[in-house]
Amino acid sequence: MAVDDKYISYRIYLVACAIFLMAIAIAVKLTNIQWVEGDYYRELAKERTVKNFVIPANKGNIYSSDGSLLATSIPKYIIRFDALAPTKENFEKNVNALADSLATVLGKSSYFFENELRKARANNNRYFLIARDLSYTDYMKIKGFPLFELGPYKGGIIIDQKTVREHPIGKIAERTIGYERKYDAGHSDGKGIEWAYKEYLNGKDGRILKQKIAKGQWKPIRDMNEVDPQDGYDVISTIDVYIQDIAHHALLKQLEDYQADHGCVVVMETHTGQVKAISNLGRASDGSYYETTNYAVAESHEPGSTFKLVDLMTILEDRVADTTTVYDSHGGVIKYSGKSVRDSHEGGYGKISLARGFEVSSNTVLVQAVYNNYKNNPSKFVNHVNSYGLNKRLNMDFKGEGRPFIPQPSDKNWSNISLPWMAFGYGVSVTPMQTLAFYNAVANDGVMVKPQFVSEIKEWNKTIKKMEPEIINPRICSDVTLAKLKAVLKNVVKKGTASKLYSKDFPMAGKTGTAQVNYGKRDGTGLYYASSFVGYFPADAPKYSCIVVVHKPNTAKNNYYGADVAGPVFKRIAQKIFTEVPSTNEIKKLDRKVPKQEKHYNEYFAKLEKSKQFIPNVKGMPGMDAIALLENLGLKVRTKGIGKVKNQSLQAGQNIRKNTTITLELL
Repeated sequence: MAVDDKYISYRIYLVACAIFLMAIAIAVKLTNIQWVEGDYYRELAKERTVKNFVIPANKGNIYSSDGSLLATSIPKYIIRFDALAPTKENFEKNVNALADSLATVLGKSSYFFENELRKARANNNRYFLIARDLSYTDYMKIKGFPLFELGPYKGGIIIDQKTVREHPIGKIAERTIGYERKYDAGHSDGKGIEWAYKEYLNGKDGRILKQKIAKGQWKPIRDMNEVDPQDGYDVISTIDVYIQDIAHHALLKQLEDYQADHGCVVVMETHTGQVKAISNLGRASDGSYYETTNYAVAESHEPGSTFKLVDLMTILEDRVADTTTVYDSHGGVIKYSGKSVRDSHEGGYGKISLARGFEVSSNTVLVQAVYNNYKNNPSKFVNHVNSYGLNKRLNMDFKGEGRPFIPQPSDKNWSNISLPWMAFGYGVSVTPMQTLAFYNAVANDGVMVKPQFVSEIKEWNKTIKKMEPEIINPRICSDVTLAKLKAVLKNVVKKGTASKLYSKDFPMAGKTGTAQVNYGKRDGTGLYYASSFVGYFPADAPKYSCIVVVHKPNTAKNNYYGADVAGPVFKRIAQKIFTEVPSTNEIKKLDRKVPKQEKHYNEYFAKLEKSKQFIPNVKGMPGMDAIALLENLGLKVRTKGIGKVKNQSLQAGQNIRKNTTITLELL
């Protein structure tokens, strides 16, 4: 018995010792958590209940060259209700008035809102949705309603803000304006001006501190932001909305008439390289056309006969032949290494001059002129092509520029037919924008300028950066060669392949092109035509250059040539630009012409710098622009009619009072 008692005593001591050691370990751990790792755990707890959220900065606006909004950031507000925040007394005192007020703005009955608010409180809902996608004006109204005016802690109002990017002019030039997409992982991508100039457009994000109130639900701790966001700069594009509208609809009509797969048109100011219009339309499965791909910039393909200007320029520069040199078209067929080069005109053109061969787009004449003079030294010809910059990208700001291809004699794939095939635009690949830049250099007296889509970066009325014309090649060829090239390009329209476009009252110059695409497929299933026209106008004093390319026009009527498909688009654009584009008003003491709308903006911006309290003069502005401007100043806007602002009920210069209604008469 004594032995058992002794054994039991040992076990008790052992258990007591274990408990004592455990107590010491717990005490050590608690001490360590409290004093050694206390800061870490306190910070961890804070992070899980209080967190900094990013407030995205408003992106800068994108404007057209005449001051119309192409893309703008519109703030939208979401309002929720923390039903447990107000005291019972405050809730009962204000719930009826709050319901009545919400009904006036949100379009539902007062009974509905009172019922929903009471239900939210009964269910302990701390994140009840009141309304989403509110304008700034409606947000300010609701924020001042009974109960909500007490703030987030006493009134229970929860405000979330998001920014929506909108295009006031719709889908026109949408692909060129582009977009920027941001992903949760921190990555982003995009296209067009939005992406290329994101460093200017994107401001600096702000921060707001929020407290976790439920799973996945966070509530701002205070009305004030920790760090206010800084808006981005505005980008002034070179796009002219009137010319853009003309070009877009001219291309769309022709694509629809010919049931084409896709096409593009670009109108560029000759001396500056500023792109005034660009439209890229692809056909959808339902037969309608949309801005899908920037074909003018991204699509590199065989140009066909528009490449013949390269031939003629090189031949004239090297003086190996002249425009008067006569060639025999050999009945319209000539062979090189067993491969036939054919003219589109059955039977050829007989014996004609090099100039006439260019005007009627004779493949046999131009190929002979190139091959006979450069067959023993093809590098001499190709080096000229390279010197024109056609073997490399234009290095435009836009992402996804197509890669050109000019075969080099040193390439392993160079063959006996490489040179003659180059001469009529096959075996080479360039983008429409490259072809336009080359033709524009002829119109611009030999100066090749880089196509430009943005002219200026601004902060309100202050210029941050001005984009000057960028010269790619100051002298693409001699003045003697230029004079001859301009003469034959003018004759192409007057008495050549584009004679259907000729107008004695409005001279134009250019070149037609018709290329077979995918001709290398043995079964021929992928073969189709790309019809093009590129040139400039007016021919005697070029102000604009233009290229039109239409891919895969319907060949049912055997009418797929550049003169028939692309040429009419060029003519329609050229003539409408000079008959329909509104003239600009010259403002005294300025050395340039400024559109009316830009004048109004400048007047307003000057006043804003002084006081930021005056109603702006919005007369003459497009309605969409005026509404966006006035609402962001806290005014409520009502409109009558459509179009531009003719009259405004509150006159410019008056003090701004928040929530005041201003009526705009549009015409």
